[in-house]
Amino acid sequence: MFAMCSRLLAKAPIVLAFGASALFASEVMAQDVPSSISGSYLYKTYCATCHGKDAKGDGPLASSLRFAPSDLTLIAKRNGGAFPSEQVFRIVDGRKPVKGHGGPDMPVWGDAFKGSVDGFTEEKVKEKIDALVDFLKSIQEPPAK
Repeated sequence: MFAMCSRLLAKAPIVLAFGASALFASEVMAQDVPSSISGSYLYKTYCATCHGKDAKGDGPLASSLRFAPSDLTLIAKRNGGAFPSEQVFRIVDGRKPVKGHGGPDMPVWGDAFKGSVDGFTEEKVKEKIDALVDFLKSIQEPPAK
């Protein structure tokens, strides 16, 4: 019994982050929802609670996580100046873990999108994640000169 409780408590930050993201999402969704999928809107809805409004890793839930959220504006810089779109897609999707990605605090957004109230198809899940990846690519800090 103790071992089972320990495992559940170890996952508590994940559940809290996911629940808070959903709560934050419902507040954002109360605003006008764009007719097409906007990466910026998706980021604000699902990611900003942990990664921060400017994607610097300083969201309101960041301090409650076991691992600090990444500064998402430095993805290309950490990858020798190239933005690894496919790898970022896999990290966001989360259903096929990327080796060396870090801790399991980030929700598995592929499953979350697929299981949402809207019941998204795999095609819609891909469209959402692609929009989010494109947004993340657009906010990369320029290379140092």
